[in-house]
Amino acid sequence: MSENTPLVPRPLRQLAEGARSVMTTRELRRHGVPVAAAHERCRPGGPWQMPLPGVFLLHAGPPSGEEMLRAVLGYIGGRPGEAVVTGLAALALHGFNGAPSLGELDRMDVLVPRTRRLRSSGPARLVRTEVLPRAVELAGFPVAPVERALADAAGRIGDATTVRRLLTEAVRGGHCEASAVLRELARARLLGRPQVAGAVRTLLAEGRSVSEERLLDAVRLGRLPDPCWNVGLWLPDGPYVGAVDAYWPAQGVAVEIDDGNEGGAGEWRGTLAGIGVRLVRVTPRRLRECPLGEAARVRAALRAAAAGPPANYLVVLPR
Repeated sequence: MSENTPLVPRPLRQLAEGARSVMTTRELRRHGVPVAAAHERCRPGGPWQMPLPGVFLLHAGPPSGEEMLRAVLGYIGGRPGEAVVTGLAALALHGFNGAPSLGELDRMDVLVPRTRRLRSSGPARLVRTEVLPRAVELAGFPVAPVERALADAAGRIGDATTVRRLLTEAVRGGHCEASAVLRELARARLLGRPQVAGAVRTLLAEGRSVSEERLLDAVRLGRLPDPCWNVGLWLPDGPYVGAVDAYWPAQGVAVEIDDGNEGGAGEWRGTLAGIGVRLVRVTPRRLRECPLGEAARVRAALRAAAAGPPANYLVVLPR
């Protein structure tokens, strides 16, 4: 082989100039490139780099964040579905403004089965788990759902302000519901962490606020009559019945946002039914995904109430 003999077959050069700027040893072999030749091109001043064992960057300049993540996944290997990007890298791919970009991350977290023997190396940090979440594909990468990525990120972030900002953005940005994040934080046993405990209170308040705004939008989009918002209900000269998020006194129809925090709600729901109040329960997810559908459910309850016997009179006061 002379000095001018091309080391790389033409198809590989075409791939390097396009989307395939990161390749593993196995992929290079399929293109006819021996391992020794690939290592030779990674010598100081050479045209290639090897950011991780067995993974080659087919140019000499700094890798982009996307290239580094491809290198990390190439290093981990395994069968499809056995490596899922999580933590801050996943949040960056989900479009979080509060998360660093891929290019700003020194390490990228990837979920792998607990049985994998491969070790973390350089920018690749393996997070072993008993059960891998169902990945979503973003920018060509297998990515953990937002709530799982948040929990994995919160477990490594020591700053309470950053954790609070990310949890708030998850709900305010419509990425997921507060209850889903809370379940993941509980599963990861993070609720007692100082940087998480205060953020959870903010998360729940933010989730409630966003759901109330969406309920207001649903009522307006559905052109429903204006209800009494956020009120408590009392029997005349009697006990307190309960609080609802919206109430139409003339029809005796109430709406409750069901955020999964039951408390003693079952008893007062039975009381409402016993005095003729029709209760429509809506969820944050349905309000986000189908506000007109939820408005239609309320409209049906209002029509049914108008056609039936009147509800008992209740005292309605702001809660």
